[in-house]
Amino acid sequence: MSSPLIRRGIWAIGVAVLVIALAVAALPLVASTRIVRDRIAWEMSAWSGFRVTIDGAPRIEVWPNFRAILTDVTLSQWTEGDAPPVIEAERVEVNLSAMAALRGDVVFSTARLVRPTIRVQRAAHGLFLPALPSGGRITRSIDIARAVVSANPAKPDLGKLPADPFGTVEFRNGRVVTSVDGKDAEILSSLSGQANWAAMNSNATLSATGIWRGESVAVDAASSNPLVLFGGGAAPMTLSFKAAPASFSFDGVASMSENAYFDGKAKFAAPSLRRVLEWSRAGIAPGAAIGSVSVSSKVTATSGRIKFENTEIALDDNPGMGALDFSFGEARPVIAGTLAFETLDLRSFLSAFTPLAPTDGAGPGEVDISVADRIDLDLRLSAAQATAGAIQLADVAAAAQVKNGLAVFDISDASAFGGNIQSSLRFDRKPGGTQVEIRLLASDIDGGAFGTAAGMSRLVPIGTGTVSVILKGPGRTWDSIFENADGSVSAKFGQGALSRFNLPAFLK
Repeated sequence: MSSPLIRRGIWAIGVAVLVIALAVAALPLVASTRIVRDRIAWEMSAWSGFRVTIDGAPRIEVWPNFRAILTDVTLSQWTEGDAPPVIEAERVEVNLSAMAALRGDVVFSTARLVRPTIRVQRAAHGLFLPALPSGGRITRSIDIARAVVSANPAKPDLGKLPADPFGTVEFRNGRVVTSVDGKDAEILSSLSGQANWAAMNSNATLSATGIWRGESVAVDAASSNPLVLFGGGAAPMTLSFKAAPASFSFDGVASMSENAYFDGKAKFAAPSLRRVLEWSRAGIAPGAAIGSVSVSSKVTATSGRIKFENTEIALDDNPGMGALDFSFGEARPVIAGTLAFETLDLRSFLSAFTPLAPTDGAGPGEVDISVADRIDLDLRLSAAQATAGAIQLADVAAAAQVKNGLAVFDISDASAFGGNIQSSLRFDRKPGGTQVEIRLLASDIDGGAFGTAAGMSRLVPIGTGTVSVILKGPGRTWDSIFENADGSVSAKFGQGALSRFNLPAFLK
């Protein structure tokens, strides 16, 4: 290569380096003159659909990333000037395109909200959601997707979906609040995570962590076509929720139309159902000693109804199979279904609905059937082997029914003590207080085994016989039931013997 060519090459490289250096040096100047506060606010508003205000002056950084740092940023509804902002953040860091900045344009790639506060309201279906914007590119993209889905719900034309680039939104150390008596009440704190959505017609993911009701929670969600999902069409979706009290996951197809539905595989697990009930503030027998539960099922959910098919369930490591149906009426949700177990602790199961004994160290147990105010229940149970306290049962057929202040738990058939057992526990809420009815029919049983299990070995004859017990009484506490109950006790035994029978003690 000749010397003049070498010199020209060096000059070309030098000029290129000088241009790049001048461009980099000019970025803060360009940013300070063209990418001013109002221009950034306008672009953020154009995307979000909210009125965006930035109280602090933007600070521009060139290295290591070209970005604008904004302070005291609020996003509010255009039509509600007196309402508090939907979102406000102490700081927003926006990564910008350097080439677009030199042209005088604002192109975001990443927006990071630091210590944001998100205000939500309780919707008609009970969930807390932020106010929706009246416009913006995202809203318009969803409107277009809704039209595409309406044209062909079974197979929408994905080629007609908007392809506008979006990017990543990160949030750090935020919180979610709602208004209670005119003041902000915190629902979620320490909220951090990010949403990735490269373009409107591409896949999207969301991951977030936070603290809800004193427990750390983590949520992950993803969809290969979120725009179709938001537009009311059906799209694949995965969702997972993890916390110390419980975990949940879903993998299937979902639709967010007016006739919303979910269809896929769902899993739920909790090391202690009592802890879940207390954490969720369900108000269902919080003192009951309920153990672990896990559920894996095919789920089909439509508006107002959820069906669990081919359900695998484990209560305190006792596996079972069955089907459940949840429906949500105007008054109370209704739960119905059938479950079959190899082994089952009936005491633990029924404790989900009412305390069956005084809580340890808490004195006489209050009879609580508040569950009857919250749900209607019709559940059929069967178990090859079961326990009810110290009593061993086999071939059990049982039912639990709760409705309109009435709670009934029946064992319609079971084998025990060499014979057959039938029993019923009924709680009926009356204006004057809860009335409790207890029935037991033990036919052709071994009296000695029955007396030992019932703690009445001195009263029950050793021999084969039948025992019938019917007791009714007020149900304020368990002690009062047995102290004030009226009813009858009858027994008929064949040839046998009485062991140290004390007639005065029996009559007492």
